[in-house]
Amino acid sequence: MNKLIVSPSPHDENYVKTSTIMLNVIIALLPAWGAAIYFFGLRVIPLTAVCVGSCIFFEYVCRRMMKRDNTITDLSAVVTGLILAMNLPVTLPYWMALIGSFVAIVVVKQLFGGLGQNFANPAITARIVIMVSFPAAMSNWIKPLAYDYDAVSSATPLVLAKKGESLPSYLDLLLGKTGGCLGEVCALGLLIGGLYLAARKIISLAAPVSFIGSLFVLSWIAGDDPVYQILAGGVFLGAFFMATDYATTPITNKGKIVFGLGCGIITFIIRRFGSYPEGVSFSILLMNVLTPYIEQLTRTKILGAKEAEKNEG
Repeated sequence: MNKLIVSPSPHDENYVKTSTIMLNVIIALLPAWGAAIYFFGLRVIPLTAVCVGSCIFFEYVCRRMMKRDNTITDLSAVVTGLILAMNLPVTLPYWMALIGSFVAIVVVKQLFGGLGQNFANPAITARIVIMVSFPAAMSNWIKPLAYDYDAVSSATPLVLAKKGESLPSYLDLLLGKTGGCLGEVCALGLLIGGLYLAARKIISLAAPVSFIGSLFVLSWIAGDDPVYQILAGGVFLGAFFMATDYATTPITNKGKIVFGLGCGIITFIIRRFGSYPEGVSFSILLMNVLTPYIEQLTRTKILGAKEAEKNEG
């Protein structure tokens, strides 16, 4: 005899598991990660392994210490480690990457209750902590295809633009033949990954389109090269892989659009008027903080709510 199960709606059993979502994000990051290996050499692999492995380790130990069910099988720690690695230069010492993993998993994620409870994106916050703590190490870039981590240095496209020096071509920016973090170089690989996630219905394009579109329009109005501004730096990485984080971004489409617009505006302001050439990380973190307010302002009104309020009055 079948048991009668009584439960509240919705009753859809075809939900997508967290591990499936995270696996798709990992797959989507592979084109850009592969391009980073090609342009920056094999050191990309151990740096990524340190970030991913330490994120898994810290999550396992933290959950054990808090006597909670272990969550390393949902692959969220793997994604955090991979995205963190994509936000680092290939020359970064491994022990600094370990500090970043600790901040991302222990401080930002687990101390707030774990996956879905954190108010800020773990990888973004970890990148900012490393960047503020070790600015020299976080600005040590190598020339693509040089593979000499000690003798050859370079500048990112945004730094070159800030100094008024000769800029890379659109093709170099698109393919990744520029200096920068692992995930700041191959715009084409990130675009392929983002469209893959959208096609799999893992993410909505509302936030990425409003993010990239607002930065494009503001750069055009200001007289900057808008194509260069969206291809350079971490715009595509931030728009497709961090501004779409389920836990730290709005749920509604209106909220996602507002979130993306805010990211684009703040990124433009920092790039245009700030001393720091890049503003993607700061813009996403600031908008993470504003997410609860955005959701409150853009939430869907319940049908009949006004009538009910009138009847109560």
